[in-house]
Amino acid sequence: MEKIRAMITGVQGYVPEYRLTNKELEKMVETNDEWITSRTGIKERRILKGENQGTSVLGIEAAKGLLEKTNTDPMDVEVIICATVTPDMPFPATANIIADKIGAKKSFSFDISAACSGFLYALQLGAQFIESGTHKKVMVIGADKMSSIVDYQDRTTCILFGDGAGAVLLEPAEGDLGIRDAILRADGSGEPYLHMKAGGSRRPASHETVEAREHYAYQEGSTVFKFAVTNMADVSAEVMERNGLKGDDVAWLVPHQANKRIIDATANRMGVGPEKVMMNIERYGNTTAATIPLCLWDYEKQLHKGDNLILAAFGGGFTWGAIYVKWAYDPK
Repeated sequence: MEKIRAMITGVQGYVPEYRLTNKELEKMVETNDEWITSRTGIKERRILKGENQGTSVLGIEAAKGLLEKTNTDPMDVEVIICATVTPDMPFPATANIIADKIGAKKSFSFDISAACSGFLYALQLGAQFIESGTHKKVMVIGADKMSSIVDYQDRTTCILFGDGAGAVLLEPAEGDLGIRDAILRADGSGEPYLHMKAGGSRRPASHETVEAREHYAYQEGSTVFKFAVTNMADVSAEVMERNGLKGDDVAWLVPHQANKRIIDATANRMGVGPEKVMMNIERYGNTTAATIPLCLWDYEKQLHKGDNLILAAFGGGFTWGAIYVKWAYDPK
């Protein structure tokens, strides 16, 4: 019996209207546009403004757009997975909130936390619901409101992150299309280099943790950079090798948008030219779990049925991985 695969049948993104430019950041911390651009490739990032506006707001907009675009009845969606490190609250899951607001009353939904690799983890998990033969329509969302955990007094981190969401619909694949292979990895010894110090069960919120500014993302940039360059590139090359793919066979590298230098190093390791690398970091910054689906959304009209895509990411934890996708549809 031929194995059932999952294919992406639609993609949609959402970013808030407000643009936080490098010029504006110059007024907030000691930095400048040239320094930020040369080291990260980022020119601006989108920020979700307003009271009582959480990550679910971003995910709801992406999910609604996806349903409309794919002409999908929300009652037909069976599973919703939301990858995020900035949930609206510890519980209920942000995916539950999204499911309720889009009218997916027959779905079960849950969050997954794997930082910047979260979308890849969620995509592979969602694919397995399809591959099992038990589900026909699975929505996978990557969404983060990073502005809620960024310290805008810390010039090393506040320049990097933005807010956004992206969503894909997974359905049973036709022929050799769809998600062909995945390699996912984790190394918990990376915790000291990229984490949030307080707010969890180890260090619950207190006057002391708030005053010490411990409820923000902390990063030891040089260490993270070295790990990211090595591991993201290696796992991308590994998934290509075990599927018999050379650089010329890859239509697009879809990398996590953390830093242009990391993206360039990964492409070089894979033998993929810059013209085949999806990049929108200059406009959105690092939206954590949303970067890869936002890239697919931005480049959707350039994708063709049968294109070989390598999705690659590296995130806090440490987490990293690569997924080989054979694209399932032509531009509309």
